[in-house]
Amino acid sequence: MTLSVPVAAFEGDATLPLSADVVVIGGGIVGVMTALELAEAGVSVALCEKGVIAGEQSSRNWGWVRQMGREEAELPLASASLALWRVMDTRIKGTTGFRQAGITYAAFTRRDADHWMRWHEIGNRYGIETTLLNSERVKAGTPELAGDVRMALWSPQDGYAEPWLAVPAMAQAARGAGVAVVTQCAVRSLDIEGGRVTGVVTERGRIRAQKVVIAAGAWSRTLLGNHDIDFPQLRLIGTVARVVGAQGLPDHPFGTENFSFRPRLDGGHTLTLRNANIAEIVPDNFRLFRQYLPRLIENWREFHLRIGPSFLKDLSLSRHWDADRPTIFEAVRSLDPSPSKPFLERAVRNASKVFPQFAHARTTHAWAGVMDVTPDAVPVVDQIPGLAGAYIASGCSGHGFGLGPGLGRLAADMLLDRPPIVDPKPFRWNRFTSSKTAEPGSSDRSPASGPEAPDRSASS
Repeated sequence: MTLSVPVAAFEGDATLPLSADVVVIGGGIVGVMTALELAEAGVSVALCEKGVIAGEQSSRNWGWVRQMGREEAELPLASASLALWRVMDTRIKGTTGFRQAGITYAAFTRRDADHWMRWHEIGNRYGIETTLLNSERVKAGTPELAGDVRMALWSPQDGYAEPWLAVPAMAQAARGAGVAVVTQCAVRSLDIEGGRVTGVVTERGRIRAQKVVIAAGAWSRTLLGNHDIDFPQLRLIGTVARVVGAQGLPDHPFGTENFSFRPRLDGGHTLTLRNANIAEIVPDNFRLFRQYLPRLIENWREFHLRIGPSFLKDLSLSRHWDADRPTIFEAVRSLDPSPSKPFLERAVRNASKVFPQFAHARTTHAWAGVMDVTPDAVPVVDQIPGLAGAYIASGCSGHGFGLGPGLGRLAADMLLDRPPIVDPKPFRWNRFTSSKTAEPGSSDRSPASGPEAPDRSASS
């Protein structure tokens, strides 16, 4: 299968291991970093990816690595992740393309200006360095900018990396640390005995393991559903493009209410229509309607509902299956939706009004990615309730690339029963249930280190 987005080549291991201490399901950034963290701690790990490493959202996101604008619950983790990003190239002896270039969000409407002024106050409470710039300072610092800008928020600590380079490089480091990385190998089912996970069943055979981590992104709900475990997760589709020919732009990621861009190491810019995602109407939308309704009401401007063949296709899929037969995971190795042409055209138009250089830019290629979204748009990292030895690190809601190193560390901390990098409470599974009693594996231990109204945009 040829993907619409280029990903650095990574060849998986030819041999499936018979056993490991831990099996990690999913070859995106969260699964890869979890595996690397565990292997560096001396744990034997097998990572199984049904397609290619970073074949889905981990290579399709914007590439932003930011604290500014995050959900408040994510801020300590965002800061911890940023610290890990700063030393990542040295750690993995590879290239991620990370640059601490800073990020600017410019506001052209009163609504957006109020939002960023409120967030500046939130960031201050968490020790995140941001600077409010009035209209005059924005224009003086960005003379190429056109339009009546009201203000901007500048975050000098934030930056960006190259997703299609970063995650395969991390996977190479994980392999170097001893992880068995098996690609084109779908995990069909968890292996469960007496209420405890004992490994996984893959299309190539069984792997025995004491613990399993599900970091399967948009597929996590499907996999767990086969075992009657209801993980609340829906899918959103975002569109991104690479454009060339726009010269004289800021040398760091730049966002507004209706477009965002960043420079790329391979030349040109990554351009997106901000706060615009397609929500395909599928049966799960109705099954999970009550849980997602508050978010839908709060952020209805961001979602473009679409009904099409996906509804009937999903409706016809079996929600339970036997592990000795091929599954949907083999049938769809990588989610590779078509990008939205109207979204891209609007992004170019919006960007051209603020930076006229975009009027003559040329799109070299475009792609779309599928984000896995929880009801509160915050990831889940926790032991799976009622299933000993099984853990989940999923539901990244379009924030997984920037948070990936911290999520991997937090998941490894849980499995190793060591002090967590940040307080795990905001990432517990049971926050979606009526009962708030602690589930197994939801540690109340203090974090090993502290952090050095949120931005709702996804894929960044």
